Amino acid sequence: MIDLRSDTVTKPGQAMRKAMYEAEVGDDVYREDPTVIELEEFIAALFSKEAALFVSSGVMGNQLCLNILTQPHDEVICEKESHIFHYESGSPAALSGLQLYPVAGQHGVMDIADVRQAIRPLEAYYMPRTQVIAIENTHNRASGAIQPMSSIKEIKALADEYNLRTHLDGARIWNASAATGIPLFEYAPYFDTISACFSKGLGAPAGSIILGSKAMIEEAFRIRKSWGGGMRQIGILAAAALFAVKNNFGKLKEDHEKARMLAEKIASLPDVIIDLDTIQTNMVIFEPRNKDLKKVISACEEKGLRISMGTTTALRAVTHLDVSFEDIETAGQILEEILTK
Repeated sequence: MIDLRSDTVTKPGQAMRKAMYEAEVGDDVYREDPTVIELEEFIAALFSKEAALFVSSGVMGNQLCLNILTQPHDEVICEKESHIFHYESGSPAALSGLQLYPVAGQHGVMDIADVRQAIRPLEAYYMPRTQVIAIENTHNRASGAIQPMSSIKEIKALADEYNLRTHLDGARIWNASAATGIPLFEYAPYFDTISACFSKGLGAPAGSIILGSKAMIEEAFRIRKSWGGGMRQIGILAAAALFAVKNNFGKLKEDHEKARMLAEKIASLPDVIIDLDTIQTNMVIFEPRNKDLKKVISACEEKGLRISMGTTTALRAVTHLDVSFEDIETAGQILEEILTK
């Protein structure tokens, strides 16, 4: 089975399992797990941030960041197709008493004029208080499109003008860095908090990390515990994350090449809408015309290919460590056979 539903479906290889088996561990709730400490210090240095905190998932990472940047009744501006708006189960409201203000973007990139318009006037006591502008890089529902540095700088300047804070949902910031050649530490100054995931393109079995100032991370550590996120000998997973960053970060360009290869094959098929300009990293979102998408997914699976819904009207294929270029060629052949019927 060629599984392109997500880059979260990867499984640890023998070398990663060995690193997990040999990991030195301690009680992380007491801050005594040496492998967790090593991971946090290593990632903080990569991003040139003061401190970092290992957390169980990307959703927990994003929600911890939003929580420590805000107070209940505040509002967070985000792009309308963003992960925190669509895929985090209403957590901003449930966990932190926050409201989200979705702004329409182009390929996940918000226009600075639209963001400015979304900022609430301070004198309007009857409105929620704008507190954070959140950016997603790379952007999931925009085929893994990359946020241009020029846009990031504009957002940061606007946030400073209004004394707002900024958050980066960098679940796949690794892919953005690999594709652009921009080091992680060059993204970091434009955000008060950053979340980054180890269990997607990097191939670890679980875990994310958040970064910020020392004071922010100390507060996040407290909130993490209150949300049930305090884990004990978690160095086993931290070892996998360390291995993933050190060994798999450099392989992401291959995933991007696989995605481009598949996208170009799909673009050659009749009656399929695909924007090749958005295929910048490891995701391919495409819209077959006049097809029942659930039936397409089912037919693909019968032939050994797993894909998923990308939006309500489109399908998605995501490349990753566990698929080869030969797998991608086969996937393209299966899609051609089914979509041209």
